[in-house]
Amino acid sequence: MKLSQIFTKTTKTHPADAESVNARLLVQAGFVHQEMAGVYSWLPLGLRVLNKVEGIIREEMNLLGASEVRMTSLQPKENWLKTGRWDTFDVLFKVPSQTGKEYALGSSHEEIVTPLVGAYVKSYKDLPVAVYQIQTKFRDELRAKSGVLRGREFGMKDLYSFHSSQEDLDAFYARVAKAYMRIFARCGLDVKMVEASGGNFSKKNSHEFQVHTDAGEDMIFTCENCNFGQNTEVATVKEGDVCPICGGVLNLKKGVEVGNIFDLGMKYTVPFELGYTDSAGSRSPVYMGCYGIGTTRLVGSIVEALHDERGMMWPREVAPFAVHLVSLSSRDEEMNARIMSSVMELYENLQSAGYEVLWDDRDASAGEKLADADLIGIPLRILVSEKTLRENSVEWKERGVSEVKLVSVEDILQAIEVFKK
Repeated sequence: MKLSQIFTKTTKTHPADAESVNARLLVQAGFVHQEMAGVYSWLPLGLRVLNKVEGIIREEMNLLGASEVRMTSLQPKENWLKTGRWDTFDVLFKVPSQTGKEYALGSSHEEIVTPLVGAYVKSYKDLPVAVYQIQTKFRDELRAKSGVLRGREFGMKDLYSFHSSQEDLDAFYARVAKAYMRIFARCGLDVKMVEASGGNFSKKNSHEFQVHTDAGEDMIFTCENCNFGQNTEVATVKEGDVCPICGGVLNLKKGVEVGNIFDLGMKYTVPFELGYTDSAGSRSPVYMGCYGIGTTRLVGSIVEALHDERGMMWPREVAPFAVHLVSLSSRDEEMNARIMSSVMELYENLQSAGYEVLWDDRDASAGEKLADADLIGIPLRILVSEKTLRENSVEWKERGVSEVKLVSVEDILQAIEVFKK
């Protein structure tokens, strides 16, 4: 893709209320556009990142054997009354209709997925069931803040599982936890799985997946040596205590929650009378779990964790493009024609080899192009200029690495293949 063909532009300014790094950099780089507090439009570059994050999540959910669905965002009030959450879920958007009825805008989907699955599960032979969706959610946050980390409209992957026994639920719960750790690792994040309070969702077993960053809203106790961690809201330990697992020292850190998993037990299946007939012909209750990842929040968390003073630093698997190709013009017309011919050939060769390339073909200064390349944060920058062509080479610069080197034009495809690995 040519940068000149993208209608958005980078900017040196950012929203006055952009207190967080992700809000500032995503807006400045033209990845998102703020429509109002807590509500963002995702622009071409940002949407490419979001789609890649969702693609990773989708792959891991499918490996679990879960079926993808897309449930309604407009939800009947009756379902929320049945679970008792219509008046207790404090961030629920309630929408009055001209028909006189009220509806809920989907902030969570337990009230939809439970009767939905109940329409198809009758026998023990129908279990277990796991369904997920990647969808927009709405929450009436009193104070939307921290850019895309806490919004009133946001993307989420929510997975729901239904089981004939607690043991089967426990086994699936453990499999989801491992899948989550793979997802976050593929997104370039070092994540801690910590014990947590179930909040509005569950009073039973629950865990959060926390990214350590000073932009975090949560305070977590973590072990310096092992994976033990607890959210302070449910902590049985304090800072400086000995880790109950390995004997290491516990530290207090800020974190951003990028995912959570809950053992819901029969909290939602009982109100909706979701049960099954066992092999003996008796009626038994269904056990349920739910598992969430904030997709837009995950993108923001990557920015918070991986950036420097010049801009974002995208991990390879979620970067909007694999290569940022930059061409610098020359005052000499003959040389300028040679530069354009060389960069066009390189651009086409890279695309033919299967690489996603963003070519900065704008009529802009070298300083502006290089600053924008750092801001946008694509893992590899390749620069073609009069200086490099005089040595039949291109300039090779990896984002986050200070070294700049020359690579011959003939070797560039092989060098990128090695870099990709």
